[in-house]
Amino acid sequence: MIGRLNHVAIAVPDLEAAAAQYRDTLGAEVGPPQDEPDHGVTVVFITLPNTKIELLHPLGTDSPIRGFLDKNPAGGIHHMCYEVGDITAARDHLLAQGARVLGDGSPKIGAHGKPVLFLHPKDFNGCLLELEEA
Repeated sequence: MIGRLNHVAIAVPDLEAAAAQYRDTLGAEVGPPQDEPDHGVTVVFITLPNTKIELLHPLGTDSPIRGFLDKNPAGGIHHMCYEVGDITAARDHLLAQGARVLGDGSPKIGAHGKPVLFLHPKDFNGCLLELEEA
């Protein structure tokens, strides 16, 4: 059901410093900051030959990333995103298997302009998973 790894998301306390580290120290291709108000984050994508890194920074005081950074002030891996061919079929399959979809279970449009869902980390070895329709 799951396809390729789309990205690994890292919550960061300082978006500019993290982007500069990937660009200047590691020599990676770093995109511009992109506000995602529906998700409460500002993101920067780092393009690698085989996947992407998504830097996440809180956008507003109600951002879910704010809570993560309160618990992890230095930042850290927030989630992994896998591609799926049909997000509704994937959701229905996962629900039938007992997995929990966060929110109301309806896909939202993610930072790539494609439908996404998040799966409860307690159902996947402590890792928050994002599914993105490819």
